[in-house]
Amino acid sequence: MQVSSLILNPGLSLLIRIQNIWKRFGEKQVLRGISFDVRDKETTVVLGRSGGGKSVLLKMIIGLVKPDSGSIEVDSKDVTKMNYKELRAMRFKFGFLFQGAALFDSMTVGENIALSLRRHTGWTEKEINESIEFALHIVGLDNVAEVMPSSLSGGMKKRVGLARAVALTPRYVLYDEPTTGLDMETADGINLLIKDMRTKLGITSIVVTHDIHSAFVVGDRFAVLENGTTLMTGTREEIQQSENEEVRKYINSSLPMTEGNRA
Repeated sequence: MQVSSLILNPGLSLLIRIQNIWKRFGEKQVLRGISFDVRDKETTVVLGRSGGGKSVLLKMIIGLVKPDSGSIEVDSKDVTKMNYKELRAMRFKFGFLFQGAALFDSMTVGENIALSLRRHTGWTEKEINESIEFALHIVGLDNVAEVMPSSLSGGMKKRVGLARAVALTPRYVLYDEPTTGLDMETADGINLLIKDMRTKLGITSIVVTHDIHSAFVVGDRFAVLENGTTLMTGTREEIQQSENEEVRKYINSSLPMTEGNRA
């Protein structure tokens, strides 16, 4: 496999459309009519407080959780109506960076990345090794394939998790609270890496976070959630200039942190 074959086709026209999603768990109504679109080769940030259903929404996008009502379209096909075979095929379009990186401690970094490649592709060992090398290079971790995860810092584990997410050359990457638990310097490195994924690979991404500083570094468009509803969607400028009182309450306390990071 040539490294160039891992670069995504720049001509792909991709879109995720989330329309009027409702979800209840027991007595708790988690989502109340969430709607927003994700544009081609952009990073959409879903902002909201912890426990507000953001991570549940990510699971819905790849069909792991089904909404009570509403639709989620990926490439114009409704995920909520897919059968198991269709869901399995659709999930190959996605990479997922879990909040805790979710690495297997008993495997080397390279083995962690190779696991899904061996399970889900017909690639040769040479092709798998080339993919591992490429993915680690993209995230700035050359020559760590033989290292055990226990030897890595929290930020490095996140980078390995992202390398695993992009090794199958996904069209989309979903990020679940990518900077949680990291110090500011390490978090900024992860933020810049997310931006690089869009620039270098043309990936379309959804980032869920409650960290406004991180959101404004990586995001092209935003969906602000509160109490399971969509308060507002728009660009960074539109969010910052919003006259919606609830939006302003949510973002104002963190705006001074982001002044130096305007794109």
